[in-house]
Amino acid sequence: MTAMPDEIFLREHSALLAQSFERATGQRLPVDALTLYGAPFAVVSHGMQADPVFNYANLFAQQLFGYAWEEFIALPSRLSARAPERDERARLLELVTRQGYIEDYAGIRVRRNGTLFRISRATVWNVVDTGGVLHGQAAMFSDIEELQ
Repeated sequence: MTAMPDEIFLREHSALLAQSFERATGQRLPVDALTLYGAPFAVVSHGMQADPVFNYANLFAQQLFGYAWEEFIALPSRLSARAPERDERARLLELVTRQGYIEDYAGIRVRRNGTLFRISRATVWNVVDTGGVLHGQAAMFSDIEELQ
């Protein structure tokens, strides 16, 4: 049986993601934790470690990347991209750190089983609480192209 995230964590983290997204972009995400967790698009976030580790992945993202919750939240987020794409990904995240968010990001990602897919029209934003403390970064996307 796959472990589920703690309900309190889901509610609090989803609210933080939604509030950060709205402050950064002026748009709204579903605020209810269960709505976001079961949404028909991918939402992931990572923390502030030197080598950031995912701390959230909704069900869509878990299924897309092929990781169960406990595996996903132990995964350094850089491993979601192949080695050749990691420098580009790092530049993107640095740009988000400076600007607060970006829209229309595209890049190649890798599943647990090694198969590749391209994401496009992704929004990536800084996860910042109401006190201005940066907690990490998040991404939302639904445009996915399977690659051979």
